[in-house]
Amino acid sequence: MPLVSGAEVVLAAAKAGRGVGAFNVIQLEHATALIAGAERVGAPVILQISENAVKYHGALKPIGVATLAAAAAATVPVVVHLDHAMDRDLVTEAVSLGFTSVMYDASKLEYADNVASTTEVTAFCHDHGVFVEAEIGEVGGKDGVHAPGARTRPDEALAFAEATGVDALAVAVGSSHAMTERTASLDFDLIAELHAAVPVPLVLHGSSGVADPDLTRAVEAGMTKVNIATHLNNVFTAKVREVLTDNPTLVDTRKYLGPARDEVAAEVARLLTILKATSSE
Repeated sequence: MPLVSGAEVVLAAAKAGRGVGAFNVIQLEHATALIAGAERVGAPVILQISENAVKYHGALKPIGVATLAAAAAATVPVVVHLDHAMDRDLVTEAVSLGFTSVMYDASKLEYADNVASTTEVTAFCHDHGVFVEAEIGEVGGKDGVHAPGARTRPDEALAFAEATGVDALAVAVGSSHAMTERTASLDFDLIAELHAAVPVPLVLHGSSGVADPDLTRAVEAGMTKVNIATHLNNVFTAKVREVLTDNPTLVDTRKYLGPARDEVAAEVARLLTILKATSSE
């Protein structure tokens, strides 16, 4: 199946009231696991490569091209997305490589500068048929808009979306990045208010800290794109630890990365069902 656009997947899900799982790729094993999980339940999926992952690899092209190749061979719709990109040159490179979605993060800038920069990036991406996600900016706490106590005001979200022309908006409703326990408390009333006020799909970052029932409830309240990374890293790493503990002399990386990949695939399939991501949900 050819690689699909972010607009095709996210807008269709928003219209149908379904969620879309957006999961991070660090290594090729992650990409193939995410696709396998999506194929198991027949759901579209978004493969995200963050600016931090690019720094880890030293360049975007190797992991980007590998992920694009895996996506092109999938039997379900797959979007390859650049996540939390603050470097505009990186956005340009991702678009040139064939990424169909970008999250441009100018949230650390002052509001007016964020709007101006995001508007320019959005215009560039739209000229190349690329879907754009953004976020308003610092609301409170060191984690900015995604600190647990931060909240996005519906009127501000509407103004930002209209001013920049973005296709999706990440909002602060109680989740936080890099949570290793699923104890986040989401503001479902605010999600519903944002959904009613903002004309573009909403994005939930930091969803690893959100319990299963609340993920479903968030989608039902109006959330569309749901980002999950740390939770799947926990799943991957736990399986690696288990295999190596049971086989202390093991040195073949395929013997422990393979089982970890399979474990992530199973969890992705389960999460996509929780997110109501399949057409039958």
